[in-house]
Amino acid sequence: MTSYPHWQQVPTRWKDNDVYGHVNNVVHYALMDTVINTYLIERGGLDIHDGGVIGLCVESHCNYHASVAFPEVLSIGLRVAHLGRSSVRYEIGIFREDRGEPVAEGHFVHVFVDRETRRPVPVEGKLRESLEALA
Repeated sequence: MTSYPHWQQVPTRWKDNDVYGHVNNVVHYALMDTVINTYLIERGGLDIHDGGVIGLCVESHCNYHASVAFPEVLSIGLRVAHLGRSSVRYEIGIFREDRGEPVAEGHFVHVFVDRETRRPVPVEGKLRESLEALA
């Protein structure tokens, strides 16, 4: 298993299953987004309601390796593969609770921008420190 400096456990929900009886692919993207933003809010000080800086997703990707279904608890690993001046590329591993082989692996790119102008801004301070801790 590849190492991830941050882990979060997320239970699947009844509504996550699709008509084929497994967690639908769009849920995997929502899980990645949830773990990233939970980390940014709790550790990076990102104020999603009133802060001057917000992160916009400009790219996302997911490879699926195995099916999961409700009720399962997933362990989601997070790391930073690249931290630029105003952007970050996260890598995410989605595992069953035992953290054996990944059921899915993906990446997600944020560009941090000014809330009003939507122009890129440097990643600084507590936000940068929290992302460096994931590198």
